[in-house]
Amino acid sequence: MTFTPEAFSLDDKPAFVTGAGSGIGRAVALGFAACGADVACFDRDAEAARATADQIVAARGRAVGVGGDVTSPESLAEAVRIAAESIGPIRTAVNCAGVAGATAAEDMPAEDFRRVVDINLTGVFLSAQAEARVMLAHGGGSIINIASMSGTIANRGLLQAHYNASKAGVMHLTRSLATEWADRGIRVNSISPGYTLTPMNKRPEVAERLKAYAADTPLGRIAEVEEMVGPAVFLASDAASFVTGSDLIVDGGYVCW
Repeated sequence: MTFTPEAFSLDDKPAFVTGAGSGIGRAVALGFAACGADVACFDRDAEAARATADQIVAARGRAVGVGGDVTSPESLAEAVRIAAESIGPIRTAVNCAGVAGATAAEDMPAEDFRRVVDINLTGVFLSAQAEARVMLAHGGGSIINIASMSGTIANRGLLQAHYNASKAGVMHLTRSLATEWADRGIRVNSISPGYTLTPMNKRPEVAERLKAYAADTPLGRIAEVEEMVGPAVFLASDAASFVTGSDLIVDGGYVCW
């Protein structure tokens, strides 16, 4: 097998991106389009999903924006069906939809814990399930789940046991799906961002601490959302043909200290 730069191309790899209305999901959708993919943009905010899709269409090619809920199997199945009609059966997917919050564990209402786990973990499972059903019927593909370095560490100063637990679950879910679908042509990997300037990390309880987080990062700064695109393109592309079940930490070195 001879390596060529074309291995990084996403031509002929229709993509499905959840959480594509903002943050990392939006950046990945735009980045995948720049690398040749037609993209279905899925978000609970249908208008934001359509805005991302419209930007792709204006720049280069085919895209469709679909509103829906990652905790609803029916909503995901319909979105994947619309994607197939609009851009063809999906061959790659990035599951970015997620929520966060901050509450002391001893005071956290059970419904708050369930909500974060339901969206961040169950939502990733249901998304991957809907995506894999299409990929299994069309020769395989690549699924990328957005986890977090918070699945590896407990963030100093942040009271988010529900978020941390959900992201650790995403990492192990990824390994489990990777082994289950490996012999049928689907690679499954995760990306664990460090502190990144997403809307979630601009919430008040985090925004005031960003300078401290930057100081604790060997590279000395917070990531931009666009810095998650390259790792996602790699994992989606044929350049990563022997990579499955891996978690790629993209944190500027934060977990090293």
